[in-house]
Amino acid sequence: MNISFASAGRVAGLIKSGQISALEAADFYIARIEAFDDAINAVVVRDFERARARAKTLDRARKKLAKLPPLYGVPMTVKESYDLAGLPTTWGKESARDNIPAEDALAIQRLKAAGAVVLGKTNVPVMLADWQSFNPLYGTTSNPFDVSRSPGGSSGGSAAALAAGFSALEAGSDIGASLRDPAHYCGVYAHKPTYGICPPRGYSLAGNLAPTDISCIGPMARSAKDLATALGVMAGPEAIDAGWRLDLPKTKIKALRGLRVAMMTDHEICPVESEIAGALRELGKFLKKSGAKVDFAARPAFDAQAAYENYLLLLNAALSARMPDSVLDRMRQTVANTPETDRSAAALSARGNVIEHRLWLRVNEERAKMRAAWAEFFKDFDVLISPVAASAAVAHDHSGNMGERSILVNGKTLNVADQLFWAGYSCNFYLPSTAAPLGMTAEGLPYGMQIIGAPFADYTTIAVAALLEKAWMGFLPPPAYDI
Repeated sequence: MNISFASAGRVAGLIKSGQISALEAADFYIARIEAFDDAINAVVVRDFERARARAKTLDRARKKLAKLPPLYGVPMTVKESYDLAGLPTTWGKESARDNIPAEDALAIQRLKAAGAVVLGKTNVPVMLADWQSFNPLYGTTSNPFDVSRSPGGSSGGSAAALAAGFSALEAGSDIGASLRDPAHYCGVYAHKPTYGICPPRGYSLAGNLAPTDISCIGPMARSAKDLATALGVMAGPEAIDAGWRLDLPKTKIKALRGLRVAMMTDHEICPVESEIAGALRELGKFLKKSGAKVDFAARPAFDAQAAYENYLLLLNAALSARMPDSVLDRMRQTVANTPETDRSAAALSARGNVIEHRLWLRVNEERAKMRAAWAEFFKDFDVLISPVAASAAVAHDHSGNMGERSILVNGKTLNVADQLFWAGYSCNFYLPSTAAPLGMTAEGLPYGMQIIGAPFADYTTIAVAALLEKAWMGFLPPPAYDI
C-alpha cells in the first residue's frame, strides 16, 4: 500500500483498522528516506531501530486498547532543535555536537503519548537563524521540487521531509516565519499557534525554561486536518502551570459562504512577486463568488511601517539571549555610530539586540496598543489572508548572513530580510497563522498563503485552510518523488 503522501489521519485510520501495521508504516517511510534522502538531506538524525521497536510495541498493544489515541502508529519526524532522549540536539552548531539530552521535549512526549512514532530529526540552519537550512554538521537541505533551491528555514528539513513523503507529520517552530516560510516553499501546511499555548520545554539549546518572546512551536503536515489534530496534542499548560486550563474555542466556520475575509495581496514595505499577488486576488474573487464577504482594503487600525519597526525591535530583543558577547559588543558599537533617525532594518536590529529594559517596556506598550487594534479588527472579520514571503523557493545562496543577501522580485532587488514584514505582521502580535498552499509558478514551484486569525482562534484559521484545501488547492507531490 502506497502511503507516501497520505495524511497522518489516514495513516492512523489504516493502522487502527488493521489494514497495515504500525511497523509496516514505519518501514514504508524508512525505505523512502533511505532511497531518496541522499539528494535532499532532510532527515539528518535517524532513529530507525528505536522507531521500529516502538512500532512493534504499538502493534502488540493495538487490540488490547479500548480506544486508540489520535496518532496511533503514525510515523513522524521532528525538527532537529527539539530534544529527543539519546540523540544530539545541536541547532546546527559544531560546538553542540555532544549535547545529548536525557529526556524528550514536552511536545515530543505528548506526541508520543498520542501514538506517534518518531523516525528521526530534520535539518535546520545554525541557531535557527536563516531562511535556508544548512549548517557545518549536517550540510545543506534541498527543496524536493527543485534541488537547486532551498526548502526554506528554519524548519526547512521538516517541510522537505513532508513534501518528499518521508514522514506523515512534523513538528517545527516559528519566530520569524520558520514554520510558515518552509511550508510556503514546499507546498505543505503549517500552523503557528497563538503565542503561549504550546509550551516549549525541551526546546532550548541552553536548557532554558523561560519561553522566548514571540517564539512558538507548532505542527506541519500535508493536510489542514492533521494540523488541528497535532495542535490538540501539543497545546495545553505544562505541569508548572497546572492552575490554568486551555480551552481553545471550537470554530464556527463550516463553509466559505458567510466567511468574513480581509485580503492583503501585497505591500510596498515588502513587495511580492506579481504571480503570487495575482493568485491572492483570484482567491479573493473566488471566495466572493463562493458567498464569502471579501474586503481587499480592510486593515487593523495602525501604521504598517510602525508595526514592522516594532517587530524588528522586539524580535531582536528576544533573540539577543542567544547572541555571544562579542556579537553584542559589535551591536553596541553599531548603535553608537548610527543616527537615531536611521530606521533601516539593520539599525533597528542592532538597537533591538541591546535595548534597555525601560525602552523595551515602551516598545512592548506600543505592541499592546496594536494588539488591541487587531482585536477590534477581528470583530468584523474572521481571518486576514496575506502572502507568506516575496517569492517562491530561492536558489541556494550561503554567502554572508541572511541580512546581506538579496533576491529579485518583479525584476527589482529586494533584501532577503525584508520578508520579515510578512512574518511579523501576525507573530509579533501573538496571533495564530496557518500557512496553506496557494498556487504553483510556471516553473512548477509551490507558493502559499498565510491565514491569520484572532488570538486563540487557531481552529478557525485551520478550518479556513481545510475548506480551501478542498475548494481551491491542496498539497501536490513533487513530481520527482511521486513514486
